[in-house]
Formats: sequence, structure tokens, C-alpha cells
Amino acid sequence: MAISAADVSKLRKMTGAGMMDCKRALEETDGDFDAAIDVIRKKGQAIANKRADREASEGVVLSKVTETNKRGAILVLNCETDFVAKNENFIALAYSILDEGLKNNIKTLDELKEMKLNGVKVSDLVIEQIGVIGEKLDIPYFDVIESEYVVSYIHPGNKLATLVGFNLPNVEYQVARDVAMQVAAMSPIAVDAKSVPQNVIDKELEIGRELARNEGKPEAMLDKIARGRLTKFYAESTLLEQTFVKDGKINIEQYLKQQNKELTVTSFKRYSLNN
Repeated sequence: MAISAADVSKLRKMTGAGMMDCKRALEETDGDFDAAIDVIRKKGQAIANKRADREASEGVVLSKVTETNKRGAILVLNCETDFVAKNENFIALAYSILDEGLKNNIKTLDELKEMKLNGVKVSDLVIEQIGVIGEKLDIPYFDVIESEYVVSYIHPGNKLATLVGFNLPNVEYQVARDVAMQVAAMSPIAVDAKSVPQNVIDKELEIGRELARNEGKPEAMLDKIARGRLTKFYAESTLLEQTFVKDGKINIEQYLKQQNKELTVTSFKRYSLNN
């Protein structure tokens, strides 16, 4: 049957595929739009299989919170090249998945991939877009924070994003944003010393003892020296004890107490494509 330009345009709007791909899919299916969409999706799967060994190390990292600021999410959508990562349609795709995830109260990556967006399962949508874009795409990370107040931060370039949860509602936005930017800049490993995993503590103590031993310190002093170095590690690596990047005279805990003596951080998330 003859395929009209209007039909091709309609299918292109539905799938994002190229004009010729849409025309061929409609011709192959005698104008059946649902079948044509399946053809385009299968083409995406074929390209995905061919590119399975490619490295999808570029992409975007986005974070966003709900209107109530009670919940936030981070999403990573990977591709192969920075050229695609900067494409407006690619970024819009990532935002649409993130928005729908927040709207549907999605909590895990597996749930996100099973979620439907415009009637299509997200995992299938990604495969479909592989056929459209011609690069390997993947969603390797999705995580959420729920708290009394959640703030998000996306570093310019969409390669790094953070979420921070606070124990009190209605935190002043600039204060919350400062902490989210601190997480982005300083990459803490935990909120405070109490939340550092025991295996990390044990490893730092082991390193501290070995360094002291190599410096010729007495064996009886090694544990004490290692404990002292652990205290320094906490100050450098835990969010509340880190020196505030915008004011080197105080740490983050002190900065928050200046705003409200009860204010603290409950949790944070950070994802960077660069490390």
C-alpha cells in the first residue's frame, strides 16, 4: 500500500526514528502502526546486540525532587559518545524517565525498568532508542531519598548530580543547596563517623598502623597513631565533619547548626560519570 508522508511523520513523532526507517517499517507492515513500532523496536534490539561489547561510558546524570521536597531521585542514562550525551532529545528522554519514576513513586532500578512510559516499558523504550540513535544505551543507576526535606543538585554539564536529605522540613533552599554542592565537590563517603562502614574503618586503621610502622614508630604506639589518623580521615571524608568549602573556618555540621540547632543531614546520594 502507498504510505503517505503524514503517516511517516506520525510514526516518527511516536518513535523518534528516522524518516526512512519509519517509511520502511510502515511499508513492511502495510501501514500497521503498532506492527511498525515493533519493527523499529526490533531494529533497536538488533543494533543493541551488535553493540553489546561497546562501552557506554558517556551520558547524563540527573537529579530531581518532588514539589513537596519530600522525595528525590537520581537517574543515569548512558550512551557511547559525548555528542549524543549533549543532544537535547537524549537529555529530554532521561528527564522523562526520571519524572515518571518520581511520579510513580518508583524505588529501585528494577522497578524503573519495568515501569511504563507512554505505554512502553522503559527497558523496551531504551532498546527502541538504540535503534533511533545508533549507540548502545543503558540505565545503570537509579536511586531515591525520602526525608523531611530533600534537595537536588546537578553540576553543569550533566555528568555529576547529588541528592541530600534533611531531618527537618522547609530548610532554607540556599543552605540545602550549599550542602548538596559540598557533596558534589568533596565526595564524602558517609554522613558522619557513626555511619562509616566497619570494613572501611578497619582498612583505614590498618593503613594508619602500616604508615606509622614504616616511619619507625614504636610498635606499642601504632594503634594510638592509627586512631589519630582515623580522626583526620573522618574530618576529610564524612560530610558533617568536612570543612565547609564556602567557609574554611567551620565544618558542615557547624554550618547547619548556625541555621537551626536541630538541623542535620539524614542521607545523601552522589553519582559522577568521571569517578
